[in-house]
Amino acid sequence: GRIAATNAISDVYAMGGTPIMALALVGMPIAVLSVQTIGKILEGGASVCRAAGIPIAGGHTIDSVEPIYGLVVMGLMHPARVKRNASSRVGDRLILGKPLGVGVMSAALKKDKLDAAGYAQMMQVTTQLNTPGPALAALDGVHAMTDVTGFALAGHVLEMARGASCTVQIDWSKVPFLSGVRALAEQGCITGASGRNWAAYGHEVCLPTDFSAVDQALLTDPQTSGGLLVSCAPAAVNRVLEVFARFGFDDAADIGEVMPPIANVKLQVR
Repeated sequence: GRIAATNAISDVYAMGGTPIMALALVGMPIAVLSVQTIGKILEGGASVCRAAGIPIAGGHTIDSVEPIYGLVVMGLMHPARVKRNASSRVGDRLILGKPLGVGVMSAALKKDKLDAAGYAQMMQVTTQLNTPGPALAALDGVHAMTDVTGFALAGHVLEMARGASCTVQIDWSKVPFLSGVRALAEQGCITGASGRNWAAYGHEVCLPTDFSAVDQALLTDPQTSGGLLVSCAPAAVNRVLEVFARFGFDDAADIGEVMPPIANVKLQVR
């Protein structure tokens, strides 16, 4: 419940908005799950909404075969500060707010290979609200924002590149990851969605010749409740990082640059 709510609210933050209310969609196999378990899921979502300062004003419930929980979130934003994912400018820097690796850790959890420390780390990052969004949108020099979710870092960078008709170059050595993620990926803890992501957009990506299969899996690792991705002028980088730090996002990092378009390449990794 906590992760689902955090993920849903993020869409408002990613456009520079302030959430004001949510509606819940709940589907539970009531003949299988106990009332206590269902109550914990609902309370998890409600606790995140309280932390975000918004009410769950209503919603809809159904009896379903599998557990379903999600929110529709509404927010407010100043029309002049709305940030979309298609307005990057050549020369911009890309700042990533959260470390990557949630998909790998989820796969490890299903294979019983994720230890207590890894689980705690995964829960911390997936339930951390992307509250810097409105403050980032108010900064001069911030041109575009999105959040990194199911299409992985590569997919959401590609959305920015396509929208701005440019090429984005990522410095792979600067990309932050959750502790232990590479080792888990090397043990085969990789989601099926990672491969599907690559099949969908790999033709637009240029990788170094020494880029390993594990690196490719991490580049396409789907995130749940991932971090904000900010495209800003070089002069705004320090201010963007300061805002992230003020809200407790200490792993935020400058990971790449928006470049003039290269034929048939939207994302270049070096």
